[in-house]
Amino acid sequence: MSAAPAVPAASRVGRGLLGLWLVLPVVPLLLWAFADRWSFPALLPQEWGVRGLTEAAASGAGAALLRSTLLGAVVAVLATPLGAMAGRALASRQVPGSTAVLAVLMSPLVLPPFAVALGLDVLLLRLRVPAVLGVVVLLVVAALPYTTITMRAAYAAHDRGFEEEARLLGASRWRTVRSVQLPLLAPALAGAAFLAFLVGWSDYVVTLLIGGGRLTTLPLVLASAASATGNDSQVAVLSLTSVLPPVALLAVVTLLGRRGRR
Repeated sequence: MSAAPAVPAASRVGRGLLGLWLVLPVVPLLLWAFADRWSFPALLPQEWGVRGLTEAAASGAGAALLRSTLLGAVVAVLATPLGAMAGRALASRQVPGSTAVLAVLMSPLVLPPFAVALGLDVLLLRLRVPAVLGVVVLLVVAALPYTTITMRAAYAAHDRGFEEEARLLGASRWRTVRSVQLPLLAPALAGAAFLAFLVGWSDYVVTLLIGGGRLTTLPLVLASAASATGNDSQVAVLSLTSVLPPVALLAVVTLLGRRGRR
């Protein structure tokens, strides 16, 4: 009987260690973000200031942050329902040759992004596809494996008995989807949307090659700053900025997941 409380304690310790593992890399970034001068062998910055914030703002970080957020949101809005439909069809085994279809959907994970983007760049140019549209289409395709697998697992575990019972009670097909299916699948849909958002938010190769400089996102600004020297504070500010929206979205997804399990 005395060994029973050890499990919750071990779980709390494990969560604490995991949280520490995730937070520790952010500490140097926070120090660098407000360091005007930090040279070896000092353990802490010798001069504090907001030079990094000023340089990041001057580099166009605000506009790039907005573009990255919009790009991630558009990719999530398009890839999530497509992944949900594909996941439902694959889970119900209504698609002939579902294994081959799944292999095609997973192909973006196998093919090198640089080679794909470089090859399709020529094709999109010949078809006169606008650069921004080309970036969105390719990123949606890149996000489909994540949304499809997430929703396939969700539909495989989904009990359709609730929907059948609602239909027997007189609910229409649309009301059944809206009032029964979507609330039950909300955590999985939120998780799929989060993964799709990350694909659009963090992309560098497709945005650079297909966008052709017409779509300057935060990863491009960050890479440009990191390729230079002597601007560690600016790079730290841009790095922290690139982390904040995904963390905020992850908190929302976690909250939806907890509500869905109640």
